[in-house]
Amino acid sequence: MPVPLASGSRAAAVLVPLFEEDGETRVILTKRPETMPSHQGEIAFPGGKFDPDLDDDLEATALREAREEVGLEPDAVEVVARLEGMATLASRFVITPFVGMLVGRPLLHPDPREVVAVLDVSLSELMADGVYREERWDTWKTDLDVHFYELTGETVWGATARILTGFLAHVVTGR
Repeated sequence: MPVPLASGSRAAAVLVPLFEEDGETRVILTKRPETMPSHQGEIAFPGGKFDPDLDDDLEATALREAREEVGLEPDAVEVVARLEGMATLASRFVITPFVGMLVGRPLLHPDPREVVAVLDVSLSELMADGVYREERWDTWKTDLDVHFYELTGETVWGATARILTGFLAHVVTGR
């Protein structure tokens, strides 16, 4: 079930960066510091708020934020898809994900103010038995399906897990 738009929602975009290595497609994720104003310590895609003074569109937002957060240069990314946007209730964003292909493993330079760790995970690991689970949460406004990916030492959940679930479903089904 999609999350309904929250009043006062703001536009944001994330990059789903993919590269191939040793015959596996891998996705890059970040871990946010505990000092961030929102989503402290969570696993996320590089991304952030749309800034009309800096960004021509949401794709530009995703690329700018990836450069700011992990040092991924926009010209190193071939954006191959725009995924369906989704709303978040707690932080009141409407997030538009963009899938970007990289030529190979990038040399990243995470900004320690925004990223405490960079992870890259193979798509096959995300789809392995026992990694994914779903829970139904009763919230103050609506019932939500909450997705989780249990990785070694980390749990991916929330909007990032919803984006991953939609992306992986598209990869598997082609729709």
